[in-house]
Amino acid sequence: MRSWLLAIFWLAILLPRDASAAPDLAPKSEQADAIRVFKSTRRMELLRDGKVLHAYRIALGDAPMGPKRQQGDERTPEGDYRITYRNPQSRFHLSLRVSYPNQTDREQARKRGVDPGGDIMIHGSTPPGYTRDWTDGCIAVTNAQIEEIWRLVPVGTPIRINP
Repeated sequence: MRSWLLAIFWLAILLPRDASAAPDLAPKSEQADAIRVFKSTRRMELLRDGKVLHAYRIALGDAPMGPKRQQGDERTPEGDYRITYRNPQSRFHLSLRVSYPNQTDREQARKRGVDPGGDIMIHGSTPPGYTRDWTDGCIAVTNAQIEEIWRLVPVGTPIRINP
């Protein structure tokens, strides 16, 4: 019995995961070339050639007022960043990593003697219709929305996060 359970355990770890969980990237002509976030109105826009392709209601960190200052402050950063990684195995369905902290963020944190934090993502797992801020500083949308965003946002896409 023990060897049978051990075999199942190793199969679960070694077998490839379902790649269909993450949608394919859209053709370049359909992809966003910029992202804008407006924290005060809880809105995120995907743009192409300066025009809004899609807009989403977002949830932010539990302490959304003001820029992120240090690790653990539950704030969403403000400033100019890029998407640096696409995680198809995120615990929040799918996620896109934001390049926080940038050089300015690191310098400000160093002057204050604090860790600026990191791991800021755009991710899913907000229940449809849920309107409260709940993340530790990330930008959250529903799973259906992150699937659409995932298709449209390649690595390298600039993101401006406004107050």
